[in-house]
Amino acid sequence: MAKKKQLKFIDLFAGLGGFHLALSKLGCKCVFSSELKEDLRKLYQINYPGVRIEGDITKIAPKDIPAHDIICAGFPCQPFSQAGNRQGFNDEKGRGTLFDYIIDIVAYHKPKYIFLENVSNLKGHDNGNTWRVIQEKLDEQEYSVKAEILSPHEFGIPQHRKRIYIVCIRKDLGLLDNFTFPKGNKPVCDVNDIIEPNAKDITPIKEETHYQLNIWQEFIDKTIANGGTIPTFPIWAMEFGASYDFETVAPAFQSIEQLVEKKGKLGKIIRGTTLKECLAQLPNYSQTDKTRVFPVWKIRYIQQNRDFYNKHKSWLKGWMKKIVHFENSHLKMEWNCGVNVEPHIENKIVQFRASGIRVKKSTFVPALNLVGTQIPIFPWIELPKDMQKPEIGLTKGRYMTLHEAASVQGMRELSFGNDDFRLSLARSYEALGNAVNVELVKMIAKKLLDYAK
Repeated sequence: MAKKKQLKFIDLFAGLGGFHLALSKLGCKCVFSSELKEDLRKLYQINYPGVRIEGDITKIAPKDIPAHDIICAGFPCQPFSQAGNRQGFNDEKGRGTLFDYIIDIVAYHKPKYIFLENVSNLKGHDNGNTWRVIQEKLDEQEYSVKAEILSPHEFGIPQHRKRIYIVCIRKDLGLLDNFTFPKGNKPVCDVNDIIEPNAKDITPIKEETHYQLNIWQEFIDKTIANGGTIPTFPIWAMEFGASYDFETVAPAFQSIEQLVEKKGKLGKIIRGTTLKECLAQLPNYSQTDKTRVFPVWKIRYIQQNRDFYNKHKSWLKGWMKKIVHFENSHLKMEWNCGVNVEPHIENKIVQFRASGIRVKKSTFVPALNLVGTQIPIFPWIELPKDMQKPEIGLTKGRYMTLHEAASVQGMRELSFGNDDFRLSLARSYEALGNAVNVELVKMIAKKLLDYAK
């Protein structure tokens, strides 16, 4: 029996090598990779020794790339992301046009398969024009195309991260008309599947964080004790007690007279002789001068928070004294758990984000935007005795470890350095947040390769 030919692939915009890990597990061989960031290239060489890795893909001629059967690319998503400026192919930094370099390589090598990954917003960007252009360019190269938006949590992997996965096959080898992506059938996940209770390399929450979570738990307790329900809208405590005008004209476009003697952040009276002085006394989200009229969503959130304050001010006034020294982002709280759950922060996953303290159910990890303090917190995990501070009640609560974060992405075996080079902790988390999910990519790739047999 003839030996089955080993498929070769290239790994573009490689990052931590999620595509590499997934395809290698299916018996494929990586013959070329590229990654712009130097530190990630060094780490790639540690994890995948012997594989050629280059930096800027735009500096490499397609003819200088080895022949391959599969091209993999999690091409830069910032131009299409909801979180970015969404310029797409017109991105001023040229990231959108990197897709054209993929097409140049495809045109030269004509690989059997193309496997791409990007943000879920890709199809809707620019009213669908970006996706239309991508399809047209792939069709011009004679490829059949199919795409699907999937999230790891749909497959029992405890991470919520919707992404678009695009698979292509050269038309002379077949069409993808009857190809189906893997179907998720495990909507309920358990984050404890990846938590290591006895992990040694842990970072406990700080005393300040412990205090802040206790204060927000008090907010929840008193809301319920006084006949209310936990708000489903973002709680902007800065708005409590405020009375400045906001509905018709944004404060930045008002006169000093309109602002002075009104109440601003945390209900403090606005005083000042210049517009700049007056604006500085408002909640930070109301100081902007980008538009003369606030967006509808911002007007709604401000009004909802003022209504909540007016209904609960009998106890809120005392509670607010405990938060006056909080940073702006810590004065916001998003309860993303719904109403039919236990009203306790301790058994939920917490993230301290720029937009506020976000609380989610512990069924799965939120999208891994693992930058700085956005690393998820597991408040229920008991700390080792030598890290506990029982005198202030701090006996539980730590951040997700790097190994746990890697597990969520299917990269449990990944090394983050050796004796010669080690990726910093912050960069490791950031890179994991940008990585493709290995298990999900592997499932899709297997279906594609099995389909094409």
